Amino acid sequence: MRTGELAAASGLTAKTIRFYEQAGLLPEPPRTSGGYRDYPLQAAHRLAFIREAQSAGLTLAEIRSVLAVRDSGQPPCVHVTALIEQHLADIERRMAELRATRTALRALAQRAAGIDPSTCTEADICRIISTPPPSDNEGLSPRE
Repeated sequence: MRTGELAAASGLTAKTIRFYEQAGLLPEPPRTSGGYRDYPLQAAHRLAFIREAQSAGLTLAEIRSVLAVRDSGQPPCVHVTALIEQHLADIERRMAELRATRTALRALAQRAAGIDPSTCTEADICRIISTPPPSDNEGLSPRE
């Protein structure tokens, strides 16, 4: 099938299909006598796999590595499992970071609610985010 037919069948644009071909995700198809790309039916299945893998969060480089394992004649299950576990660990780490950020932002919002902007001085950059520096007399013990 020609590029336009493959695009219609896969829901992708011809430009995306050519990009995937250049990126090594889709093998270069044979050409017709007129020079047109003539994709086999398997190309539509491969493009569907690429879209599903992207939806699962895999990068194009990771997808290319999965396809390389499959193209070598081996099942990519072990490789895919490792990628999935890595992505899950990354998501768990990012979720923990987001929870910590949410906690910090809630504390800042609470601080912001109690600050009167008219009491800010030029020495303060922003008292919501950082506490003002101590004055010259703060923190020093009195001299006798």
